[in-house]
Amino acid sequence: MRATLYYRGKLSSCNYDCPYCPFSKTVDSKETLETDEQQLRQFVNWVKAQEVAGHQLSIFFNPYGEALVRRWYREAMVELSHMPHVNKVAVQTNLSVKLDWARELNSGTAAFWATYHPRETKESSFVKQCLTLREMGLNFSVGTVGLRSAFPAIQSMRKALPDDVYMWINAFKDKPKYYTAEEVEYLRSIDPLFEGNLQDYESYGKGCAAGSEVFYVQGSGHVKRCYKDRRIIGHLYRDGLEKLSADRPCRMKKCGCYIGYVHMLDSPFREIYGNGLLERNPQSVVLNR
Repeated sequence: MRATLYYRGKLSSCNYDCPYCPFSKTVDSKETLETDEQQLRQFVNWVKAQEVAGHQLSIFFNPYGEALVRRWYREAMVELSHMPHVNKVAVQTNLSVKLDWARELNSGTAAFWATYHPRETKESSFVKQCLTLREMGLNFSVGTVGLRSAFPAIQSMRKALPDDVYMWINAFKDKPKYYTAEEVEYLRSIDPLFEGNLQDYESYGKGCAAGSEVFYVQGSGHVKRCYKDRRIIGHLYRDGLEKLSADRPCRMKKCGCYIGYVHMLDSPFREIYGNGLLERNPQSVVLNR
């Protein structure tokens, strides 16, 4: 079967201090890091074994923290990217790590969801990293949080990036009705899909690929239908994909996060993003700049 696996291990440490992130400057213990490495190795070994079963897999790493500063995530991405039954391996990253290792990646399957944090890094340094990925032939998107205070930095970053690099903006939803109509139009001029992220979607009882072909895997091997749904539906290493897979309508009233609503069966975003769905890189958007 074809399946998408979101993997989140025990890692929760980050080298950035973003005020809107609850995991900024978290420090993991030596024991936590050792467990995280062991669990990731178990996951990679399980993925490797699925070739014999005929499964086609796409994998996305989205830890509570920054993955690529840890050697074992870099090694895992390289190894997974060269497995013939892995269609995509992508990672959510602040792109702060040196990229020499990325030359070992299979450019046909590896991709980056790169988030720009203006308070934490220089624009020139971040753009240089993006251009390095581009030179390597690796797929990536660039995004940031749409804080009003960050508007000048967002505009500057958009001008600094090549025109064909998609830049997405995560709507700031901590405060209701945060944006004026003029601000929404301004952000849409940078990210044509901004309004799609600005709204929350009625989801209760609706069909979604989550739980049938999309799974959220914890480092322990326990699997959830959706990252928002705390219910455990099984264990990856004990049950396998066939036993885990079932139609499971959404139990949440609304879905407002990209990694959730793009998998709703009536979502237009599945077609818009196409093969770039995991790294948030749309295939059919005309950038209106």
